[in-house]
Amino acid sequence: MAEAGSRQYPAKPARVYLFGTCLIDLFRPDAGLDAVRLIEREGVEVAYPADQTCCGQPAHSSGFPEQARAVALAQLRLFPEPWPVIVPSGSCAGMMRHHYPKIFADDPALLREAEALAERVFELTEFLCHVLRVRLSDRGTPTRVALHTSCAARREMGTHLHARELLEQLAGVELAVHAHEAECCGFGGTFSLRHPAISSAMAADKVEALLASGAECFVSADCGCMLNLDHTLERRGDRLCGEHLASFLWRRTTAHEEQR
Repeated sequence: MAEAGSRQYPAKPARVYLFGTCLIDLFRPDAGLDAVRLIEREGVEVAYPADQTCCGQPAHSSGFPEQARAVALAQLRLFPEPWPVIVPSGSCAGMMRHHYPKIFADDPALLREAEALAERVFELTEFLCHVLRVRLSDRGTPTRVALHTSCAARREMGTHLHARELLEQLAGVELAVHAHEAECCGFGGTFSLRHPAISSAMAADKVEALLASGAECFVSADCGCMLNLDHTLERRGDRLCGEHLASFLWRRTTAHEEQR
């Protein structure tokens, strides 16, 4: 097994599961499909359990442990084969990897299942970098982009580093550094609904920083953050918009005639 940081990584598998996340399913299904395309291009088969729903993070972060437990339990046995579970969201991956064992800590049998699943959970960019070890060939025109990483993705999964590593492989992409990069965008699941004024002010700070960076677009591997920032930009009438990192990577590395 290869090792990066404190986590050991397995050899390239023949098959994986995709946990698509509820936000991608509802708002950005193209990002889920592009995640599948990126993985399958490396010769790995992707299975998508049809009964998957939410990871349970909204209930968990809002202080409803029993509801979070019920939602998590519904996901726990959807992945019976010992294949990696790939999640195109750092916050959802963080929930499944770090919080599922805590949710089921009082039940030894369920705890073993949660721990076994947690060890197989990989955020998409982490999987591309450290398991598939992809080498990307850029086929796009020169562009300048900014990267936004969710709080959970950055602090629980460290996936801002994986995203940067992938973007740096693209010869025509200049990564714009922006102020407040490590700060929250204000989404926070239900936080944006319960505290809209605070959330809006936080999103405005992020948007100002993105605009000041001179980026032509911003990319994020977390759909909730992207939707929150896109909505703020749209209300302001700004032309800057976000793209899920899976879609950006697929678009940049696919021949022009194959692009959507």
